Amino acid sequence: MIRDEEIRLGQFLKLADAVEQGSDVKLLLAYGRVAVNGETETRRGRQLAKGDVVLVDGEPLRVS
Repeated sequence: MIRDEEIRLGQFLKLADAVEQGSDVKLLLAYGRVAVNGETETRRGRQLAKGDVVLVDGEPLRVS
């Protein structure tokens, strides 16, 4: 659960335990393994809002 209205993609992936450390996010994004609301994402700083769906290697994570 996020406390603010928005959270950055890199922060979200770490909080969701999709990565062990922040530097792992760069690799996921570089290899096109992350999508937000169905679109491949390459920006670690992408702002996410409640209700967004992030796919990491096809596994869905919902921002809540």
